[in-house]
Amino acid sequence: MANFGNEIQFGIYKQMAAPDPNRLPTRYEDWKAKARELLEDGPYDYVAGGSGAEETKNANRDAFRRWNIVPRVFRHVEERNLKIGMYGRMLPTPLLVAPIGVQSIIHQEGELASAKAAASMGIPYIASSASSRSMEEIAEVMGDAEKWFQLYWSRDPEIAKSFVQRAENAGYSAIVVTLDTPMMAWRELDLQNVYLPFLIGEGIGNYLTDPAFRAGLHVPPEEDAMGAIMHWTHVFGNAGLTWEDLAELKKYTTLPIILKGILHPDDAKLALEYGADGIIVSNHGGRQVDGALSSLDALPAVVEAVENQIPVLMDSGIRRGADVFKAIALGAKAILVGRPCMYGLAVAGESGVKQVLSNLLADFDLTMALSGCRDLNEVNKEMLIPSSR
Repeated sequence: MANFGNEIQFGIYKQMAAPDPNRLPTRYEDWKAKARELLEDGPYDYVAGGSGAEETKNANRDAFRRWNIVPRVFRHVEERNLKIGMYGRMLPTPLLVAPIGVQSIIHQEGELASAKAAASMGIPYIASSASSRSMEEIAEVMGDAEKWFQLYWSRDPEIAKSFVQRAENAGYSAIVVTLDTPMMAWRELDLQNVYLPFLIGEGIGNYLTDPAFRAGLHVPPEEDAMGAIMHWTHVFGNAGLTWEDLAELKKYTTLPIILKGILHPDDAKLALEYGADGIIVSNHGGRQVDGALSSLDALPAVVEAVENQIPVLMDSGIRRGADVFKAIALGAKAILVGRPCMYGLAVAGESGVKQVLSNLLADFDLTMALSGCRDLNEVNKEMLIPSSR
């Protein structure tokens, strides 16, 4: 992947004599528009929407505009190194696919298509607790490719224990604990559409296949699907968790535990104190606390607070290569990509997700080269200045 961006863009230009009129998009806005055409209101708004007035969702994008890249010249950038080392493994790029549940509402192959696309590019895929397909099914289609498992910490501790142990047994190499969703926020579009896919049995594949979850049912879900769905509504979230509970989770698994949803530097320090192995700075793509600060604005203070003791990753608002560059320059070790992958999934399934990731990576690689950086270590805050806009 020494000059990935060049290869991708010239591969496109070689078709100049007879470009396919039905070719997949290159622009994020076109992926989104095509997804809007294909999906009904409920599924589309569930993916595209945010909480409340969507101030936080919009703030995630505005934050990137407040920084300008200052390119350097006369630097040998013929080949670039995008590799990063994390948790004893070498990854080919700083991109990961963010955990997104209920992908069956977007495409019939759902998580399996997204996971296969990520695996084909060597990009780690983070499987959600709220996947429509089970973590074992996802692991099977990925083979030996890098995969992490995201945990929604259930009110039933036996389910939480079972999930992390299943993930470890299935070959996942890290546990991502989402902290910002002990309950779902006030999401006006979903409420307007009267649409919550879990209540029609979508997004609960891990629960229906879990022995601890099934043990709490009066009859198996195959005999009473609605009974299983209603049981899910009682066990999904856990608003009673505290930092002390992290020690209990660490007893269940030997995998690194990464905490997702941290925005405050004091919480980052507590994550260190209580033994977390990593942090993902995230506001859930603007889907939880409306009016919260953007993930990019929160990133520098969190990075400073952890003092390089554990990796800090970031998501929310990533759309193009310049966004990836800015987030890494402000201290993120790696970047999670969410909604763009879902629009690719809606438009063209596995090939759509792969193309979205390929385009984003090519854009980042070229941005890095044109800014005078050959290695990710050279992408730092000295490459940015605050925007005057």
